[in-house]
Amino acid sequence: MGRHYVAMAREGAKYSAVVVGGGPAGITIVGNLLEQRLPGRVLWVDPLFKAGRVNAKYREVPSNTAVKLFIQFAEAVKPFRDVIKSTPEPNAVSVLRQMRQDKGCELSRAADMNLMLTEGLSKTDGVQQTLGYVSAAVFNEQANHWTVALDQGQIPVTTSRLILCTGSSPISFPLPIQERMHDLNLESVDLDTCLAPSLLPKALSPSATVAVIGASHSAILVLRNLYNLARDSHPQLRIKWFTRNPLRYAVPMDGWILRDNTGLKGEAADWARENLEDNEFANSPVSKYIQKVSMTKGDEDSVYEKELPGCTHIVQAVGYKRDPIPKLSIRDGVAGEEPLSAWVPGLFGAGIAYPERVTDPYGNVEYAVGFWKFMRFAKRVVPEWVQGP
Repeated sequence: MGRHYVAMAREGAKYSAVVVGGGPAGITIVGNLLEQRLPGRVLWVDPLFKAGRVNAKYREVPSNTAVKLFIQFAEAVKPFRDVIKSTPEPNAVSVLRQMRQDKGCELSRAADMNLMLTEGLSKTDGVQQTLGYVSAAVFNEQANHWTVALDQGQIPVTTSRLILCTGSSPISFPLPIQERMHDLNLESVDLDTCLAPSLLPKALSPSATVAVIGASHSAILVLRNLYNLARDSHPQLRIKWFTRNPLRYAVPMDGWILRDNTGLKGEAADWARENLEDNEFANSPVSKYIQKVSMTKGDEDSVYEKELPGCTHIVQAVGYKRDPIPKLSIRDGVAGEEPLSAWVPGLFGAGIAYPERVTDPYGNVEYAVGFWKFMRFAKRVVPEWVQGP
């Protein structure tokens, strides 16, 4: 990519917006800012510009999004459509168009689409990419703008809009047995590793016993990956599945989807229905390798104390947390800097780190996560951001 580096800019260079993050959310926001013809330049900051975690970690993961929604994402704004038109075929979007539209696909297809859009946006007038990190930003109340520091020692720039698209990573919770994990030789395995079948054979010994905690979409995919590994190259592998909740599925309703963001979808849902439901489990081949350990709220500690000592590895599939963000503070006149404690003009967030909070017709509250959901949110709010300061 032809990138321009901030270190080459003059001190105090002014940008109409600084977008932090080069994953799906950052791509979405840059495309929408260009769509709204934001005056001036957009500074887009990321250490890699390689489509974020979806490309780095999740290429082997089956999506729970239909292919047609990835295409709708790619065609949602003119700057994206211009990139598609200027990219020789076959390209990532033309490949998606040839696939079955009502089914999911491996996230590698979506990652390739995002890489293509990133490459095209890097050549678009009004966008200046820089490799690096935003380390801090200070809002000056008198000047009504942000002063943004990129990495250590780089020249600061100013902007009236700071947009965080900084992503999220898997979380884990402390367990009552954790302080004894070393004595028990209980090794934690990263969730991202367990979501990549190609990495599992080297990550686990042939006779490992793996504790899987959770009943999320990720947990079901981990169970499936481990089962396939045991059935293939690790026949002595055993899995203990710790869960306190019944399996929950996304359910199509009249014009909307119940548990759209929290229920199982796609391949994970199909596999769970066929193998993990109580009326299927005993007769399923997975029961040879997977032991279900049911818990109820309040008795988890005693169950872990009893069951975990028989395991050699543990993976938690219990959700994601926001990645670290730049140090944000506010300056009032000549006073010193104070940490942010409230909403500040010109500060926005998008994507999995700052998902939209939605309420379904039954009153259930969820957070909307997904490429097309990020796009719908951006198309609604970015015009308001552009009309701001």
